[in-house]
Amino acid sequence: MNGNYLLDSNIIIDIFRGDAKAISRVKQLTAIHVSVITIGELYYGAKKSNQTPKRESEIEQLEEMVTILNITGPTAKIYGQIKDQLRAKGRPIPENDIWIAATVMEHQLTLLTKDKHFENVEGLVIEEF
Repeated sequence: MNGNYLLDSNIIIDIFRGDAKAISRVKQLTAIHVSVITIGELYYGAKKSNQTPKRESEIEQLEEMVTILNITGPTAKIYGQIKDQLRAKGRPIPENDIWIAATVMEHQLTLLTKDKHFENVEGLVIEEF
């Protein structure tokens, strides 16, 4: 592993909740990236929360501390390949997670996640947490 990671939303939520294990693990990383898709998921969760201003503030602080990766043409191409591979295997995963996987693969990162369904994506480097 190259020390460069992309955090899945479930890891970030653990950090926001003060989970010592997640905080400790993320502090060990060389470079931290987050997909713009994940940022959208977090803002959606904040809107559903009964603590919207607090949650939005946490997200804004996060945005200042990590590299946010946008969707690009190459990301879209990888997305199509992943989605087709999953379809052929009969193993669909959520759309947002396909975009996140494509971003990880485009930038040759390691995905830090708690979601086992990412194991269905061929060639994706994962560290399950």
